[in-house]
Amino acid sequence: MYFCVYAHGILQMYIKSYVKQLIFDENNNIFTWVINFFNLKISDIITIKEIAALANVSPGTVDRIIHNRGQVAQENVDKVNAIIEEYGYKRNILASNLALNKKFRIAVFLPKYENLEYWKSQISGVEKAAAEFAKFGIVLDYFFYDFNKESFQKQIEKVIDFDCDGLLFAPIFYEDSVRFLKEYEKKNIPVVMIDSNISEENGHAYVGQDAFQSGYLAGRLISFAVKNERQVLIFKIAREIESTSVYLQRIDGFYSYFKDHDELTNFKFSEITIKDSGIDQLCVEMFKGINSIFVPNSRAYIVARFLEKNNINGIRIIGFDLLNENIEYLNKGIIDFLINQRPEEQGYMGINYLYKKLVLQEETEQTNYIPLEIILKENYSPAKVR
Repeated sequence: MYFCVYAHGILQMYIKSYVKQLIFDENNNIFTWVINFFNLKISDIITIKEIAALANVSPGTVDRIIHNRGQVAQENVDKVNAIIEEYGYKRNILASNLALNKKFRIAVFLPKYENLEYWKSQISGVEKAAAEFAKFGIVLDYFFYDFNKESFQKQIEKVIDFDCDGLLFAPIFYEDSVRFLKEYEKKNIPVVMIDSNISEENGHAYVGQDAFQSGYLAGRLISFAVKNERQVLIFKIAREIESTSVYLQRIDGFYSYFKDHDELTNFKFSEITIKDSGIDQLCVEMFKGINSIFVPNSRAYIVARFLEKNNINGIRIIGFDLLNENIEYLNKGIIDFLINQRPEEQGYMGINYLYKKLVLQEETEQTNYIPLEIILKENYSPAKVR
């Protein structure tokens, strides 16, 4: 007797589980005796046909209302929506897509990542998501551009001509990216930006840090434990592309911290800008009287290397990104703080956003900020120096 009751319980759980996988299939019919025998709630298994019967309309009408296709009398819309709300109908979108073997093509439009740790990490996150969601029909096509406008513009033409369902995009060149996105809007497909949020008004999604806030945080870190006069140097080692939004927003956020804290009157600021290709221009004179240095990108290690080589001590350095070279000087105590952007997480979340939008047809937050993470020597295990 005990075995029979136990077996019945196991069977009941199994069929409930199986039924729940089927209940949202528009074409599925579940017999009334199954409902009664296993004491299932009608809200668990409501189908389009049953909604149509309750609303006294055709299944086609219900389908049009659910998928927002075609014109339906408002009276019928109200009746169907009321029944859906009461019984909790939901399509099994995944099952439908799998049955149709549907593919969702995503264009990935990013900078080339060879020898660039930050972008390698972004691609690692993208590929991790692609492997996870491949079984649901996600397919990626890559479009990489060099760090120059000519390469970027050539790839723009290819991306615009490419037929896809969604776009993952790093808008490095600001003006060209604005024009590209305006043109791309004609496709009427979801776009998610990573690394740089060039505009919050364009209606596209964004995954990454709040650049202004990260600069503001750097200002706070510079101000800690300071009583005497402080000379702060903003050291900009930039490629052409970094006269863009993220770079400038960080600097703006940095200055804004001190504007908002006018009690910090003992800070004086200066700026130096050199091209990435001209790092041999660094000289000892640049650092005379400097107490703190803010590097608003991932090249803090260049400043740290120079200071070490020239035995210049006692300068606080704040920069961005967990590049191996940055970590080396963090562990040596020459770089004091690194603000981590979690690039791998950005890449993963960008594809995850498009998966939810395209496959699950879910409404998701347009802006997804990665938390600001402060890395010190004490909370990062030493990296192996190659």
